[in-house]
Amino acid sequence: MMEYHGYRASVTFDDEAGFFHGEVVGTRDVITFQGESVADLRQAFADSVDEYLAFCKEQGRSPNTTS
Repeated sequence: MMEYHGYRASVTFDDEAGFFHGEVVGTRDVITFQGESVADLRQAFADSVDEYLAFCKEQGRSPNTTS
């Protein structure tokens, strides 16, 4: 489990494709990311959360969470 700014993500590794795939959990919106290394994955996760929060701000709405 990864965490960034209070958001958590589950991660799987696709051996056939050779990359990690992650999805933010605890939100009604779908937020995914991927990377070929752990460092790439961490950066992609942070970028995805930051982009999501910026999008919500631009739309004038609060981020959707299930909690």
